[in-house]
Amino acid sequence: MAETPFQQETRQSHRYLPIAEHGLIGDLRSVALVGSDGTIDWYCSPSFDAPSVFAALLDAERGGRFELAASVPAHTKQFYFPDTNVLITRFFTEEGVGEVQDFMPVGTGRPGEEGRHRLIRRVICVRGTVPFRALVAPRFGYGAEPHTLREEEGLLLFDAGERALTLTTTVAMECDGRDALAEFKLGEGESAVFALDQAGGEIAPRGCAHAEAEHEFNATVAYWRHWLAQSRYRGRWREMVHRSALTLKLLTYAPTGAIVAAPTTSLPEQLGGERNWDYRYVWVRDAAFAVYALLRLGFAGEAEAFMRFVTTHISPGDGAVEGPLQIMYGIDGRVELPERELPHLEGYLGSAPVRIGNAAASQLQLDIYGALIDSIYLYDKWAQPISSAQWDDLCHLVDWVCDHWDQPDEGVWETRGGRKNFLYSRLMCWVAVERAIRLANRRGLPADLPRWRRSRDDIYRRIMDRGWSEERSAFTQCEDSDVLDASLLMMPLAKFIAPTDPKWLSTLDALTEDLVSDSLVYRYDPEASPDGLRGDEGTFSICSFWYVEALVRAGRVDEARLAFEKMLTYANHLGLYAEEIGRTGEQQGNFPQAFTHLALISAAFNLDKALG
Repeated sequence: MAETPFQQETRQSHRYLPIAEHGLIGDLRSVALVGSDGTIDWYCSPSFDAPSVFAALLDAERGGRFELAASVPAHTKQFYFPDTNVLITRFFTEEGVGEVQDFMPVGTGRPGEEGRHRLIRRVICVRGTVPFRALVAPRFGYGAEPHTLREEEGLLLFDAGERALTLTTTVAMECDGRDALAEFKLGEGESAVFALDQAGGEIAPRGCAHAEAEHEFNATVAYWRHWLAQSRYRGRWREMVHRSALTLKLLTYAPTGAIVAAPTTSLPEQLGGERNWDYRYVWVRDAAFAVYALLRLGFAGEAEAFMRFVTTHISPGDGAVEGPLQIMYGIDGRVELPERELPHLEGYLGSAPVRIGNAAASQLQLDIYGALIDSIYLYDKWAQPISSAQWDDLCHLVDWVCDHWDQPDEGVWETRGGRKNFLYSRLMCWVAVERAIRLANRRGLPADLPRWRRSRDDIYRRIMDRGWSEERSAFTQCEDSDVLDASLLMMPLAKFIAPTDPKWLSTLDALTEDLVSDSLVYRYDPEASPDGLRGDEGTFSICSFWYVEALVRAGRVDEARLAFEKMLTYANHLGLYAEEIGRTGEQQGNFPQAFTHLALISAAFNLDKALG
């Protein structure tokens, strides 16, 4: 008898941890996801968008993993070493308590070794005795490239030809030509170290003894605490805000200043559905919003680095068919991001397809101009004045927006059901022109202000005339329609409309009735507005935080605080969020997502200010 869908899901669930049962470590080049069971089941080396080394999160059999856990029944707990991105996983057994300290040193190498990037796992028995088991089973190239394992000068070399890793450890390991296994027992106060390095290049392999692991641990803790000390936030939700800031920092690629939307690919927005996308790239919108959130907290360095990325890698004079900006770029600024499927991987909980690359890179999404120019305006206001060359580039962007703002596009949600006249796209085109006018006036910079003002006013009138539905008493997703969309929550946030304007308050009530479920907000209704994809999705977490902020600005502070506190209960045990929340509170989509964490920061900042 064939298995029922429920039986299939039950069987699969034993092979995959829930998405929320993970923590994140990284070194501003790449990250690793560490499960609450001590297994690293996602790690791309040496960068965010490199092929995976461990990807059991996308295929429990073929993906590869690095297990490190108590080898007897144990209760586990995870937490971050305070004010850092050093992750601790604790194992409580009948005979004792042990812990695994996971971290990736950031800029803590010895002189001349700045290119060394390593992942360190330090195991300590803190009480009694605890037996441990370690299994290092990499699967290079998204599980498609074979490798060999051999010992060289006291190191274990996992060699896949062009890609290789070395493992150094303080315990004896058994090797079978492909994987390495160890079983060992630690008494109270004893420890073991595992260090995984990228092989090749100019940096020679080196062991990681106990003393060096201790040094690297302390240096990594010091790095993160020194970075976080720049924060100016002293509000009510300091722990959650700072965790979000630390997460956004982990999503930055230090060599170029890029900020990725999320460090994973193909984690499903709906189990068994096709809404599985690769988010390991720089979305102009997401990165620009992240700059705003970090600037709010006082982190000007990250904003400056992203502005360098924009200046270096985004040329307004490229003359591309879809406009001077792509919606996304590679972390090195590349523009070609071809999308393809990996049929040999089954996907998380069997949710195929697994995709790498992203075809949305070729879409037209007009809202990105407003997001980018708003972040440049705020950078100039809060950090440091932009250069004359940057102003020239910005003027080119604004002139293009003045010529093209009334085109249909794919919109902020990257729908694949054809272009429409999305209201949010119009709104952010208005933001692009309006912020440029502000900047020109404040700095006395040269600009075609009469033309810019005409365009700004034309966009405003178009939104008010064709974006308003008398039948719904609300602004709508597209021009001349009656469908609602949560992106409209940005209208008062972007200062397009007064937050207490009767038309806006009526819209807020309509959105609450149609798209809000216990403080959680859906982006839109796919049945009412087909997006070219099959299936449903969960509530979209950035929209839930936008909703909080819209309530605050409308003067409904008590409602906003309750919605915010409810939203905090959907975070995982470490304060991390994926892209969406499912019907039973589970995290869905790529994890963790910059969009969600930057919106949390903004909502907390404004709610705290309203509360006094």
